[in-house]
Amino acid sequence: MSRKRLGARSEPEASVVGRGALLVAAPGSGSGKTTLVAGLLRALARSGRRVCPAKSGPDYIDPAFHAAAAGRTGPNLDAWAMPRALRSALLARALDDAELVLVEGAMGLFDGVTGGLRHAGSAAALAADHHIPVLLLVDVWHQFQTAAAVVRGLATHDPDVRVAGVVLNRAAGERHAAEVARAVRDVGLPVLGWLPREPALERPSRHLGLVQASEHADLESWLERTADRVAARIDLDALLALARPPAKSDAPAAPALAAPGRRIALASDAAFTFVYPHVLDAWQQQGASVARFSPLADEPPPVDCDACWLPGGYPELHAARLAAATGFLAGLRAFAATRPVHGECGGYMVLGDVLQDAQGARHRMAGLLGHGTTFARPRLQLGYREARWRGEPAFGGDRPLRGHEFHHSSVLDPGADEPCVDLVDGQGNALGPAGGRRGHVTGTYFHAIAEA
Repeated sequence: MSRKRLGARSEPEASVVGRGALLVAAPGSGSGKTTLVAGLLRALARSGRRVCPAKSGPDYIDPAFHAAAAGRTGPNLDAWAMPRALRSALLARALDDAELVLVEGAMGLFDGVTGGLRHAGSAAALAADHHIPVLLLVDVWHQFQTAAAVVRGLATHDPDVRVAGVVLNRAAGERHAAEVARAVRDVGLPVLGWLPREPALERPSRHLGLVQASEHADLESWLERTADRVAARIDLDALLALARPPAKSDAPAAPALAAPGRRIALASDAAFTFVYPHVLDAWQQQGASVARFSPLADEPPPVDCDACWLPGGYPELHAARLAAATGFLAGLRAFAATRPVHGECGGYMVLGDVLQDAQGARHRMAGLLGHGTTFARPRLQLGYREARWRGEPAFGGDRPLRGHEFHHSSVLDPGADEPCVDLVDGQGNALGPAGGRRGHVTGTYFHAIAEA
């Protein structure tokens, strides 16, 4: 069966490998995408290839593994929250000094905002919008010929999504991989290689995804081991040949988010890790500078800054240390008396009065907002959000902000502060007011990605 009969966009094959992008996707979460991408990034970097990682969708955790593997950070590319021109500019910038941008998809290939053939925000939407070929990773444990049916379905579901090749994961052995590969090739797609079912290659998870890269003492040895398996079993030259230059946008790209100040104090340590690189780049493009400080080291916001940003992360894992960080808390309160402070998700929790950990212990936080949050009753909140400021914007202009929520904590006590935003979900359903505002302080569970 020809690739055209599989429903993919027909286009001339490149005779010479050049600068291009390739998106690694799978039928669903937990298929091993991060392991494969990390192994590919390290194996390609070891061979002297200049490769830049990227992540489809809102995710802070996987990109840290990518950065460790490739030796450089890469952008998030979000087909729902980002204007197309911004995505195109981020892709072009990544290709300025790389021959390949390797994008890891989120969840399953077509998983996104429900509605229509091409689910908004999905890896498929990103691939179709920018003409990025897809390398499909299929978990074949407990499968033989059925894997080919899965591949056929994904390859023909949307004619604007080009599935260009397949890698088999968690094969039981050489014979198993060969039988599945034969069935997939009969569908009309090349199989670039396979990886065995090897628990040592898998990474542990917690409630927001994989345990953070910085928490793995054996990260470097794991990356090397994974790269060894990838280099031995996957045709890297064939993979590079699949990449194509992404489609460009003619529209100029505005900065993702307006800078909240000219010099921004950014909380940055193991409790505050969730900040998107493209947001920091946007601030710097506007002439702002960023000064990092560590609340866990009991450091206050630098006094020469005119705004403070507390990003998300895992403050619940460090709640006792944060509560005991009197220098940080006193400095934050003094800063907030005269200058704007904003907290996203984990930062919002620390701005509140109380943080209750999973064991039920209550820890006093900054008290700059009156709410309390808890992990004693875990409740997943997950999805795209569009936010409109109530009153004076803490950052950005009058345009709506697009982003997401992703947390297991919940509000223990709403407090008496005025909400700072009104939210709608990815389908346009009103979710009502959210967050809090008091004086110069604002905070919300909402993570901002870009202006709409």
